[in-house]
Amino acid sequence: MSEQPAGPDLRPPADEAEALELLRTGTIDLEGRMLDASNVTLVGAIRTDSVAAECVYKPVAGERPLWDFPDGTLAGREISAYLVSEATGWRVVPPTVLREGPFGPGMVQLWVDGDEDVDLAEFVRRDDPALRRMAVFDAVVNNADRKGGHIIPMPDGHVYGVDHGICFSVDPKLRTLLWRWAGRPIPLAALEVLEKLADDLRGDLGEQLHEHLTRTEVRCTQRRVADLLRTKLHPEPNGEWPALPWPPF
Repeated sequence: MSEQPAGPDLRPPADEAEALELLRTGTIDLEGRMLDASNVTLVGAIRTDSVAAECVYKPVAGERPLWDFPDGTLAGREISAYLVSEATGWRVVPPTVLREGPFGPGMVQLWVDGDEDVDLAEFVRRDDPALRRMAVFDAVVNNADRKGGHIIPMPDGHVYGVDHGICFSVDPKLRTLLWRWAGRPIPLAALEVLEKLADDLRGDLGEQLHEHLTRTEVRCTQRRVADLLRTKLHPEPNGEWPALPWPPF
């Protein structure tokens, strides 16, 4: 969790539940904009009477139109990625909510401070279990933009992923730096998680995703999980879509 309280009497959230409550109800004080982001991405402090942290806020009004994703849907896709992340138990995505902000409704996500001593260009080439789980997660959500800069290794060894606005397309669009395991068997532990995820997608998780995605997009997510369980293999580039994001970092 973020360790940047906004005042001497405030503390960072103690756990995920407290972080989500802070993100839903806290007061946002914007401090700046990430100028290298393609959509309006604002950063600032968020606080309640007792808890504070740093956050990222992406208003729907600041989303750049894309030819292959419906306008105004990127924030909902970020929330959907968080919901799938939580259902897996892998905590790939930091705590994320959809709420009203200073510039209207948008995605608000807990800012996480990665380990600055990690060389990302070297790290993404590792045979790291957390990266392998992220590769499976990206295959499930059909992540079209897993850049190196969207991978955040933490000082405690956990690895977060951010920027999931262009996920859940109905067309195969997996574009990632994490092809190391392409064509190799998915670990048994991950297959067990996918079995549970398949059940969740037919139940409450599927209903939650319907609030942010079309029914066709949810069905395609179910189908991707079913395909992974059928083949038991990490997917490979299909040749119909660039396999690597650009720029890669």
